[in-house]
Amino acid sequence: MNQPKIGVEEELLLVSATGEPLPRNKKVVDELGDQDITLELTRAQVETNSPVCTTAGELHQALSDMRSALAVAAADEGGRLLATAVPLYGQPSQLVTKKPRYQEMEARYGQLAREQAVCGCHVHVDVPDKHAAIRVSNHLRRWLPALLALTANSPIYLGQDTGFASWRWIMWSRWPSAGAPPYLESVEHYEALVAMYLAAGSLMDEQMVYWDARPSSHLPTIEVRVSDVPLTVDETVLLATLARALVMTALDDGGLGPELEPQILSAAYWLAARDGLTADGLDVLTGEKQPMRQVIEDLRAHVEPALRELHALTMVDDGIERAFREGNGAMKQQKVFREGDDLIALTEVKP
Repeated sequence: MNQPKIGVEEELLLVSATGEPLPRNKKVVDELGDQDITLELTRAQVETNSPVCTTAGELHQALSDMRSALAVAAADEGGRLLATAVPLYGQPSQLVTKKPRYQEMEARYGQLAREQAVCGCHVHVDVPDKHAAIRVSNHLRRWLPALLALTANSPIYLGQDTGFASWRWIMWSRWPSAGAPPYLESVEHYEALVAMYLAAGSLMDEQMVYWDARPSSHLPTIEVRVSDVPLTVDETVLLATLARALVMTALDDGGLGPELEPQILSAAYWLAARDGLTADGLDVLTGEKQPMRQVIEDLRAHVEPALRELHALTMVDDGIERAFREGNGAMKQQKVFREGDDLIALTEVKP
C-alpha cells in the first residue's frame, strides 16, 4: 500500500475567564502572525492547519505546538482556549467574524450562521485524483458514524447536558449539505450535485459542500470532517491515523464501495451522536444492533493491514482501549458536569 500524506485542521474555542465565548479571534490570530492559524466563522473561534505530515509523531508534535501557541496568545488577550466542540456557557447567538465570506454567510443564513460556534476536526488525506476521492468517499460512508462516536466531545451546551455525546453534530446537521456524503457514481455525478446546490441557491459555492467526507475542490485530497474537535491531541492523532488507514484500504480495494440503505446510515449516525461509546450502534451493512465496542473493533479489523503498514497498530489499539477505559471527551465532560466540577479546567488547552 502507498502511505498517503495527511494534514489536520482543528477548530478551537476562545472563552472568557468564566467560560463565555470571547469574540477576540482576530487579535489572537494577529498576535501569532502564523498563516497556519486562521479565523473561523464566529469571532470566538480559531482554526489550526497542520503542515503536511508523513508520520503520526510528526502530526502529534505539530498539533501540540499550535495548541500551545494559541493558548498563550489567548491568555495574552485575557482569554482561555478550549478543546470542546460547542460553547459550554453563554448565549446561542455569536458575533460573526468580519471577513467578506463570513459576512455573506450571515446575510444569507441569518441565525444559522450566528449559532455556529461549533468546533470540528478535519483530516485531509492525499489521493491520486478526484476520481479516486469519489471512490474513497463511498468506502468511508460505512465507518463515519464510528469515527463520530469515538471522538464525540460536545455533550454540554450553554450550561446544560444535552443528552447527546455530540451536540455539535446535531447543530451542524442543520446546514443544507451536512451529514453523510451521498453514494457517488462518478466525478460527473458529484459535479451535477454541486451544480444543483448552486443553482438552487442553497449553497454559496462548492466550499459549502459540508458532507462528512468530501473531495477537495482544489487539491488531490479527501477530507474527513465528521468529528468533533477531540479533547486531546492524542485523540486527534488516533482519528487521523484511522482516517488515513481507511483511505489506504479503500484505495487498495479499487471498487466503488458498498451501497448502503440511507435510513440505516442515518440511524447509525443518530445513535453515534447521542450515545458515543456508551451504548449500542448499528452495523450499517445489515442494520443489526451492535455494541459500539464491536463497531469500533470491526473498524479496527477492517484497516488492520493498513495500520501495520503505517507501524501504527499498537498506537491505535492503545488509543481505542484508553477511550473505552477512561472515556472520550463526551464521557469525561458528562462525568465532570454530574459531579459539579470545573468543565473549563477539563477542556482548557494548556500552553
